[in-house]
Amino acid sequence: MTSNEVNPQFWKNKKVLITGHTGFKGGWLTFWLFHLGAKVTGCSLEPTTEPNLFNALKLDELCDHHICDIRDLDALKKLFEKTKPDVVFHLAAQPLVLESYDIPVETYATNVMGTVNLLEACRLLDYPIQSVVISTTDKVYENISQVKGYRENDRLGGRDPYSNSKACTELVISSYRDSFFSPSNPHSKPTLIISARAGNVFGGGDWSKNRIIPDCAVSFSKNEPVILRNPESVRPWQFVSEPLRGYLLLAQQDPEVRTNKQISQAWNFGPKDEDCLPVKKLAEIMRDSWGGDASVTIVQNPTALHEEVFLKLDSGYANSHLKWVRKVNTVDGLKMSAEWYKAFYQKVSVSKLREITLSQLNFVNI
Repeated sequence: MTSNEVNPQFWKNKKVLITGHTGFKGGWLTFWLFHLGAKVTGCSLEPTTEPNLFNALKLDELCDHHICDIRDLDALKKLFEKTKPDVVFHLAAQPLVLESYDIPVETYATNVMGTVNLLEACRLLDYPIQSVVISTTDKVYENISQVKGYRENDRLGGRDPYSNSKACTELVISSYRDSFFSPSNPHSKPTLIISARAGNVFGGGDWSKNRIIPDCAVSFSKNEPVILRNPESVRPWQFVSEPLRGYLLLAQQDPEVRTNKQISQAWNFGPKDEDCLPVKKLAEIMRDSWGGDASVTIVQNPTALHEEVFLKLDSGYANSHLKWVRKVNTVDGLKMSAEWYKAFYQKVSVSKLREITLSQLNFVNI
């Protein structure tokens, strides 16, 4: 159906709007698109952590930076009308499972209604956007602890507020696609409405709470042992460039091509089986990549809130129809993550940190 390479000619001077550009994945995508020659507009709240990728790379210098709450439909509509994007990437979210237990209402308001507002702003424009790629998560599936990976047509679910809110988001996306952007309806806008499901993404510049790689980086930078709360939990680990490359490949497709109706749907982006590792193994690889006196300590917490123990994606559809395959294995990704964080904690210049970030994107042959 398509090439598996990101096309710089497509992205050159393309007007792209990214929600959540001050976040981890949104920051990497902003940086990547800037270097592909796109004209990037960012829409987000202020960074939620200190330090953060947005400030570390001074991404406000690389995009048209707007502080805007996606729960505010009027503000979102005005920004869309002003910037007139060709492509939209929706990454703004409340992305943390454990935090969703503390702020369930805010989690649903941001993840569900924020997506409704985003799609409504797209619908109300007087021209068709080419493609809208909405990032959800692997956790949208009803987790029955099966060994095989979950496929795009498997049952949605979600036990915790975060996972459930993202499953609800998938239903919103499907409804808007069928109601207002259906490829089979000649009266609909020819816009690709895509949901992209990926989970447990890691890389330099993430300082979110209760995530293993940021926890490792912070602890190792202080010569302290990293504490593991769920050492046997298995996750589909992948370096940040992997799902983002999938998002870019999807957004490049031409909505006027009728066969591309196969693009306007949900997609899984997960690593290979050998990259699905227990948390303990991941921390040990990160420790070895970091070097020095880095160490790992396991502390079992019987009162911990529920998190799914095993969850894996089947990316066969993306492999066969999009020609997307994982290029960066977990070990290489962890080595690059350690390189990035060590450089940051060694207080290298912004230009040097940008150079490292770009080199890690070049590692996947952009």
